[in-house]
Amino acid sequence: MFTEQFTNAGEVRLRLLSGPADGPPLLFLHGLSRVGRDFAPLFPAVLGSWAVHALDHRGHGKSGCATGGYRVADYVRDAAAVVRALGEPVVLFGHSLGAVTAAGVAAAEPDHVRAVVLEDPPSAAFVARLDRTPYHAQFAQVQKLAGRDRPVADIARDLAEIHLPQPNGTTVRLGDVRDATSLRFSARCLPDLDPGVFDPLLGGSWFDGYDEAEVWAAVRCPALLLRGEEARGGMLPGADADRLAATIPDCTRADVAGVGHLVHWLAAEACARLTLEFLESLP
Repeated sequence: MFTEQFTNAGEVRLRLLSGPADGPPLLFLHGLSRVGRDFAPLFPAVLGSWAVHALDHRGHGKSGCATGGYRVADYVRDAAAVVRALGEPVVLFGHSLGAVTAAGVAAAEPDHVRAVVLEDPPSAAFVARLDRTPYHAQFAQVQKLAGRDRPVADIARDLAEIHLPQPNGTTVRLGDVRDATSLRFSARCLPDLDPGVFDPLLGGSWFDGYDEAEVWAAVRCPALLLRGEEARGGMLPGADADRLAATIPDCTRADVAGVGHLVHWLAAEACARLTLEFLESLP
């Protein structure tokens, strides 16, 4: 159903999966350490009405690597080049890294972006204190598993044994908070992942060249903000979500109960419904 094509965005060779041209373009942008196929739970809901595209970010999947070029601003340049190449205004759906990238593209390319869906975008404030969250330990340990040609089952077992520090001083296994199929999908992505993608995030330079407040203020198209629960692993604190929703002039906010960061996997039905309602509202 999807065809594979490669495009040169000027810096790296990018892989783009494209479905049938059944409508206007809808481009999916995935999160850190994942691939374009990460949005499989949503594809059935939009295929047939939209021309669906899914990008592998630089350093991910079958896209090229870029030593030292894994800041958010770098991903924005890549995605902006893809959007321009698609030839007509695009709706962007981004998760996590993909969400902040989508906002950056919408701000930089207002004539080429029709609307954006921002799924649990990590705020600059959240990333600034990443070392005080379980995510820092998780990313540091996942980095050690990336880029190694090993069986998926073996990588999944190693992922399950990652220990995450908790606020009360204890630790929990990643395998105790993520189900086995979720870990297996993550494991499938890791052999094709450049370990260097984690360096700016863990080193504190991920948002260099990307001013969150300026980006939000420059997004003029309709936006849907999907937010997971911070207590369950969401990366957008409530106060930051309030500011984002108040800054983007046409922002519809939906807090999805019962799930954390992976809204489109853990609440696929709700995510699809909210997204479809938003898409059908576009002029």
